[in-house]
Amino acid sequence: MSLRSAPLVPTARAAVLLALAAPVALVIGATRPEAWVVAPAFGLAVLVLILIDGLLAGGMEDLRVSAPGDIEVGKDAHFTAEADLPRRAARAELALECDPRLAPGGRAAFPLERPVPAGKPPWKGTFAFRPSRRGTGRISTAWLRWTGPLGLGARQFRGAVGKDVRVWPNIEAVRSPALQTFLKDAQFGLIARRIRGEGTQFESLAEYQPGMDRRRIDWKSSARHVHLYAKEYETERNNQIVFAFDCGQAMCEPIQGMPRLDRAVSAALAAAYVALKGGDRVSLFGFASRPEVATPFVAASRDFHRLQRAAAGLEYRSEEPNFTLALATLASRLQRRSLIVVFSEFADPTSAQLMIESIGRLVSRHVVLFVTMADDELEAISDAPPEDMEVLSMAVSADTLLRQRALVTRRLQQLGVDVLEAPWHTIGTRLIDAYLEIKRSGAIG
Repeated sequence: MSLRSAPLVPTARAAVLLALAAPVALVIGATRPEAWVVAPAFGLAVLVLILIDGLLAGGMEDLRVSAPGDIEVGKDAHFTAEADLPRRAARAELALECDPRLAPGGRAAFPLERPVPAGKPPWKGTFAFRPSRRGTGRISTAWLRWTGPLGLGARQFRGAVGKDVRVWPNIEAVRSPALQTFLKDAQFGLIARRIRGEGTQFESLAEYQPGMDRRRIDWKSSARHVHLYAKEYETERNNQIVFAFDCGQAMCEPIQGMPRLDRAVSAALAAAYVALKGGDRVSLFGFASRPEVATPFVAASRDFHRLQRAAAGLEYRSEEPNFTLALATLASRLQRRSLIVVFSEFADPTSAQLMIESIGRLVSRHVVLFVTMADDELEAISDAPPEDMEVLSMAVSADTLLRQRALVTRRLQQLGVDVLEAPWHTIGTRLIDAYLEIKRSGAIG
């Protein structure tokens, strides 16, 4: 770390003592005018003590700041610092200037603990943080201040850190034991075999069992054998799944401390991992006022990191999304029937009109699943007891907005779009369930 000179600065305790000198001088001047020199002498004595204390604080040999090179958004991490300070130092504090996505306001301040026994190991400190957005956050500058034994004078170093922290999409759901157990036992595995079940390609006849879909009954064969038989189909693989992300202003609004876009990315990556394990091909598509991210289809789970890297490149845009251009561009890239999962957010039917029209054009050729997160804040306001007129008016307004959201989702369903609306903490599992249901129905192929 490159460090500049360490100037001597007064502490807050010294500032309080100097501030007390003024009223003392007024009292002495009013009662004993001949003793007025006492107050300046007191102030001069404090200044001398500040200088002596700062000199006793001594110099610093080294400062080391550590930070994780890679971390997932929303996960807890730590900055750590070690400083080699003289034994006479009484107290030390460190402040780091960093990207606001790493610490609120772009500032991380924390104390360094005195080594035990004194003077042997370095002073150490830790700052816990949780990145709020994806991207690369930089720790640019460090300020270290330590005081002398009297606590009146301090020395302060300022140095360049120049460390980058790469914040990736959160894939905690992919690593969860529950999902790994599910994939191990699921019928969509990596084993190279023909899987019988629901699909579109006929495989064989099987004796009808209670609970089977009655539409699968082969009535001709059943009449011939005087027994109920049902058709079994070979489960399809190599389907194309596209996760399309609206990166506009509404999706950048936070929900429980994290942007909706990041919640959507985490859910999509979990579903993408399941799809890759099931033999399907996955692509990511991001857009705002224009298309921004479009990945080629990934066909193997070992290449999942490519999807994670591409998702990390989805930018937060404070602009309205252009659904017409984005979805038309996406449709032109797809040469076969695919499942398109659209993550978006809307405020009212008027702003959602172009979105509805653009998504509606995809339904004739593709399977479309529209995913949005339930607005917990609106629901809480709508369900609040009407204690006064202000609360009542807020509840009525919130209820109106919820009804408008329901109107938009109903219009999408009427166009043939599958709609998934769920709280943010269940959106991942609900999306996986919806994907598997669509796959079992054979609607993609």
